[in-house]
Amino acid sequence: MALSALDHFTIVTADLDASVAFYTGILGLADGPRPAFDGPGAWLYCDDRPVVHLIGGGGKDTGTGAIDHVAFRASGLDDHRARLDERGIAYRERDVPGQPLHQLFLTDPDGITIEINFRDET
Repeated sequence: MALSALDHFTIVTADLDASVAFYTGILGLADGPRPAFDGPGAWLYCDDRPVVHLIGGGGKDTGTGAIDHVAFRASGLDDHRARLDERGIAYRERDVPGQPLHQLFLTDPDGITIEINFRDET
């Protein structure tokens, strides 16, 4: 038995609409089908996979601890920078020492750090 890939992560958000807007409008995920669970929420898709699950009504202590950051692979570094700049989204950048990897870091509406990795795009 072995793990093969990240399936999804879930965020209990204080502002469902702002989180959907951030993950779709800033990161480019697509709002897609979600099972008919009780309570508000959204599933956001990367290609055909729902990788970000949002649960509305945040501010509750779910007892699951803190998320330090969530990382996505991406391409089109210049396009991502332009999208962030035109929307006034603050970010920081760094190159990973010894690797052809450039990273952007930004924060979602709930204060979670989002890391975007661009391989061979320095």
